[in-house]
Amino acid sequence: MSIAGYWGLVNEVLMISSAVVVAFGWYFIRHKRIDIHRKFMLTGVLLGASFFVSYLLATVVIGDTYFGGPNKFKAPYQVFLQIHVLLATAAAIMGVITLRRALKGRFNQHKKIAPWTATFWFIATATGLGVFLLLFVIFPPGPSTSSLIQILTGTH
Repeated sequence: MSIAGYWGLVNEVLMISSAVVVAFGWYFIRHKRIDIHRKFMLTGVLLGASFFVSYLLATVVIGDTYFGGPNKFKAPYQVFLQIHVLLATAAAIMGVITLRRALKGRFNQHKKIAPWTATFWFIATATGLGVFLLLFVIFPPGPSTSSLIQILTGTH
């Protein structure tokens, strides 16, 4: 596996770990275990933020890896990828809003958005795993564009 694949695997582990921790946090709030809920959710946020930072670093250092599967799957893959990107972006924005409401003690507002935020994150995690599998496991990966190298050298 290439460095892009290994870095993608690290990102997947961070994202899936975040989703699992958030699921436990959701379980604990449903059982009125507020202190444990808070710890799990803050851990989920830290894992999710770690994923985001790692993803951004990978994008700058390695660049984007292109789909290397058969041409007949390229268009469906792109549609699937765009759905994932939209869900992940929505989940991240909602996550910031949800966290902010909790930290400010606005729990009635927090409770209204939190289940939606978690649901979007779970779906974004599942589709992210699908993207990873399609890019690096099911099909051979396509080329990766190194944005940092392109910026530093002026090459394409």
